[in-house]
Amino acid sequence: MLKIAIQAKGRLNEESMSLLADAGISAASGSRKLISKAKGFPMEILYLRDDDIPQAVAMGVADIGIVGLNEVAEKGEKVDEVMSLGFGACRISIAVPRETEYTDATWLNGRRVATSYPHILAKYFADNNISAEIHEIAGSVEIAPTVGMADAIFDIVSSGGTLIQNGLREVEQVFFSEAVLIATPSLPDEKLAEIDKLKFRLRSILDSRDMKYVLMNLPRTAVDEAVKILPGMKSPTLLPLTQPDWCSLHVVIPESELWEKIELLKNIGAEDILILNLENIIR
Repeated sequence: MLKIAIQAKGRLNEESMSLLADAGISAASGSRKLISKAKGFPMEILYLRDDDIPQAVAMGVADIGIVGLNEVAEKGEKVDEVMSLGFGACRISIAVPRETEYTDATWLNGRRVATSYPHILAKYFADNNISAEIHEIAGSVEIAPTVGMADAIFDIVSSGGTLIQNGLREVEQVFFSEAVLIATPSLPDEKLAEIDKLKFRLRSILDSRDMKYVLMNLPRTAVDEAVKILPGMKSPTLLPLTQPDWCSLHVVIPESELWEKIELLKNIGAEDILILNLENIIR
């Protein structure tokens, strides 16, 4: 049986549990217990602080874990990055007070920078030949310049709203992160086989996200042109209609291309277009 560590509470917890649920795996909420047995897959779920997950996986306390790539990089534990999970996207950036006359990264020389990610920041300073003092803070990093604890901060940015509220502006984007599945190195073959099964389920969910299933009626004379517009995953599916000059065409389209393609299809005579959400894509 696999043991998986996920964040006990917060956004990554919610999105991790949602992904597992979409893959047919359910368990009790982490707010009620520290460990629970999953239903729908041979797995136990450990609910931990996000910054404890890399160590737990490296030690083999958990076989796998879902955690932000930023925590993996910061802790420096020996774990295998198995797959990216497509959620929890953020960046870690340097921000300075809004009125600061910041030019480039050399401005940081001789300054004090507050952060909860000292190892990632130290690597950035070393890579860019910057000599600055790193002041480690466990929380509320964004208030450090206001209270005189630092000249700048190095912290997670999602929308940037928190920076604006605290009179800061982002000046350097240093590290880009998202949720990843990590694993203990050198697991036995039977556990690797279980991880492959889990990856298969998760990949079917991730592949279906941001994709739409589109059905339409189309004049047979327009099929060749429609195929050029919609190559599909291999090629569009074509079905006959009782009306001999018409057919039904089915295809999967990335959501980002949907409306552009729909306009082109309408122009060549497509009618009665249906757009459906996908739950899974099994390749």
